[in-house]
Amino acid sequence: MTSEVSPLFDDLYLANRYQHGSGSKMDVVYAFLRRIRILLSANKYDLLVIEYELLPYFPALLERMLGWFNIRYIVDYDDALFHQYDHHRNPIIRKFLSGKISTVMRLSEAVVAGNAYLADYARRAGARRVEIIPTVINLDRYLLSASEKGRECNTFTIGWVGSPSTAKYLQSIAPALAEVCSDGNAKLRLIGSGPVELVGVDVEVVPWREESEVAQICRFDVGIMPLPDEAWARGKCGFKLIQYMACGLPVIASPVGVNSEIVEHGENGFLASTQSGWKQAVETMISDVELRKRMGVSGQSKVEERYCLQVAAPKLIKLFKSMVV
Repeated sequence: MTSEVSPLFDDLYLANRYQHGSGSKMDVVYAFLRRIRILLSANKYDLLVIEYELLPYFPALLERMLGWFNIRYIVDYDDALFHQYDHHRNPIIRKFLSGKISTVMRLSEAVVAGNAYLADYARRAGARRVEIIPTVINLDRYLLSASEKGRECNTFTIGWVGSPSTAKYLQSIAPALAEVCSDGNAKLRLIGSGPVELVGVDVEVVPWREESEVAQICRFDVGIMPLPDEAWARGKCGFKLIQYMACGLPVIASPVGVNSEIVEHGENGFLASTQSGWKQAVETMISDVELRKRMGVSGQSKVEERYCLQVAAPKLIKLFKSMVV
């Protein structure tokens, strides 16, 4: 089985987007034209695998055209992209695009969903086949474990990895973090967040780089993932948590969406929904080194059993083969 990969946006556009908040409009136009050009030869493939949609903020015309020409496709979701349209603040976008992702799903051969929330939406949309395959990491990249790394200093390091678009969620637990950090024995290290200001919190921001990401995560003592209990957040697939756990770290997360499946409270981390709950969870982690180690080992085992490429890849390959027989 051979494959070709054709991302919509190139690395330069994405670097500008995440570093500066936006990319060049001409880069977007070029990306759209490149995507259309590639689709002109789509009939040479046995199967297309589309992430989300062919063109963002554009009607599902291209997906319909694939059907007209008997070109089969699978569509993959690890975010509630449909809420980008049906919850958009612009009423025109809501009116004309709110049902777009439902159409894309319904016309597909199968929908690969990263969690039950996304899968339920696909089923309601009328997708003919829905497979839940969680977001995963490649174990080969996560070789360092909590037991192999030594603490770099006496300051307890609370860690978070993400992008500027999701760093806003840290504000929701700022009071708890400020209390924990007030004595100077704890700090917050952020990877890829861009500038973040949290009152009363000792914050260190580290630029995201693919080649150093895993090593940077392994310098945390605990990994956190705060989320608001809202529609977009319920569609998230917990990739941060999976990364932390793959590095042998204990985790603390909001009990929103798939987080409650990934985190087994008291086993591989804690679930916290209030300021006092977050404060207590972090303080427990700080005070109990053995608990952190046990949770780290438990989390790492769970990733190896369920949330890794080595487990997910055979399932995807089986799905692809069933589509092209």
